Amino acid sequence: MSNLQQDPAIRSLLNRMPKSIQTTFTDDQLAHLKIAIGARQWGNHAVDCRGVIKLFKYRYYYVVLAGRNKRELSAKEQRIAKLGQALVLSVVLTLSVLLMLLITYLVKSALGIDIFEGYSFGVWGWFKGLFN
Repeated sequence: MSNLQQDPAIRSLLNRMPKSIQTTFTDDQLAHLKIAIGARQWGNHAVDCRGVIKLFKYRYYYVVLAGRNKRELSAKEQRIAKLGQALVLSVVLTLSVLLMLLITYLVKSALGIDIFEGYSFGVWGWFKGLFN
């Protein structure tokens, strides 16, 4: 059995045919079948949101798909994925540190501790104003 016959899209297509027909396809024919059905083969996604928006006399469709990537990535795609991961991690770490600093400052202010006598950033006053 060739690698193409192991492909999930091709396997799904061949399974709907009689066994005597399944074995008659060449690898070249299977490759062209995969290209032909590839545009329609979406699979199952964790997020699959599709809809239509009517704007004046035109209708526009949108598709949002998200899920685990099961494809083999090229070297360029791997670099982009690592860059994206680094960016997301940097944003999450930065926001976490800023949140911890804010919480620490609010606790310090609630306890009445002044680091610089007579000086305030105004965060405590703003925070108390949210609940008044």
